[in-house]
Amino acid sequence: QVQVAESGGGLVQSGGSLNLACTVSGSGFRTDVMGWYRQAPGKQRQLVARQASGGSTYYADSVKGRFTISRDNAKNQVYLQMNNLKPEDTAVYYCNVEGRTTMSLRVVYYWGQGTQVTVSS
Repeated sequence: QVQVAESGGGLVQSGGSLNLACTVSGSGFRTDVMGWYRQAPGKQRQLVARQASGGSTYYADSVKGRFTISRDNAKNQVYLQMNNLKPEDTAVYYCNVEGRTTMSLRVVYYWGQGTQVTVSS
């Protein structure tokens, strides 16, 4: 069974910083892409940043230059350093993992339970 656990959310003032962490545990699959999504009240979940196992990254335009994604492949962890936070960054942030099962190479996706980030003005 695979488990995805996020941590690091909280309340911060505009201009502040937070660092989110996500740990993936379990066996029987190989992690390929790890990323972060967010969902604000009344809005659709949107991709914030993602990083492939080889290191290539993608950022949403709204967070470029402020957020940095990184991962520790040995520990199966992914991080999101968020600087210069704005009220519009307020959302529940979800860790997403894309991988393949080691036996059949079937593509699998896993989600964490989410962590709340609130930025006050």
